Amino acid sequence: MIVLGRVVAPYGVRGWLKVHPLGDDPESWRAMPQWWLSVNDGKGDWQPYAVEAFRRHGAAWIAKLAGIDDRMQAESLDGWYVAAPREALPKVGKDEYYWGDLVGMAVRNDSDDALGTVDSLIETGAHQVLVVRDGETERLLPFVDAVVKSVDVVGGCIRVAWEKDW
Repeated sequence: MIVLGRVVAPYGVRGWLKVHPLGDDPESWRAMPQWWLSVNDGKGDWQPYAVEAFRRHGAAWIAKLAGIDDRMQAESLDGWYVAAPREALPKVGKDEYYWGDLVGMAVRNDSDDALGTVDSLIETGAHQVLVVRDGETERLLPFVDAVVKSVDVVGGCIRVAWEKDW
């Protein structure tokens, strides 16, 4: 399962949910007939829900899932993760990646020093940040062209312009 976002609050009294996307193309989620929700980022059971509606509402995204018909039911899903199996997701374009593809990849700099592996990503207002761990050391690398030089998903390696002692 690829985690796409998270339910952040109920919306209204008729079972709508406010959803925070973790990527930059939530519009494409409309093509998926169902989403899968889990309370703890996929370490538990995923439960499928048919999508009745999904749309932008101001700066937020709201969704109506089948079987979630009142505010109490929507409140019970607060904080749950939204995901889909890889095969249900739209194909990515050139230089586009699902976060799940990057997690676990090795990170090496221009001098071929190993900086660690991608533990997670953080969404900021300006750009995404790679959280790279090497034992006890944690590095936060901006996921921007000036830092990330190449991503080899097949080879499992990200090349960056970043020194080991930074």
